[in-house]
Amino acid sequence: MIHGSQSDTHDRNIDLKAFDERKTGVKGLVDAGIEKLPSIFVRPHEDLSNEFDTCGEDLAIPVIDLTHVRQRNSQDEEIIRRVIWASETWGFFQVVNHGIPLEVLDKVIEGVRMFHEQD
Repeated sequence: MIHGSQSDTHDRNIDLKAFDERKTGVKGLVDAGIEKLPSIFVRPHEDLSNEFDTCGEDLAIPVIDLTHVRQRNSQDEEIIRRVIWASETWGFFQVVNHGIPLEVLDKVIEGVRMFHEQD
């Protein structure tokens, strides 16, 4: 990937505002045939955290098990707490035992793919 140049005088906020106002998103950049990644998408080295370890042995995507949701028992509050924690900490999580048929999930994924491939 080729990165755009970053200078000390670069005002990222102005570039971000201009990008947002165009309302074309990343697809607009691709359609315009850009050859360099705009600097607003490059995280400055000084912002990178030395403490962030992506190879940690205990690194695991949170899994929310909905097996007991239909039973309406005392585990509902624990499930809610785990969803909130996973959302705030990770931004995403995997849901298992939700009861949605695989065929329905496949159709949803195909619909999302088709949506994103539209011109």
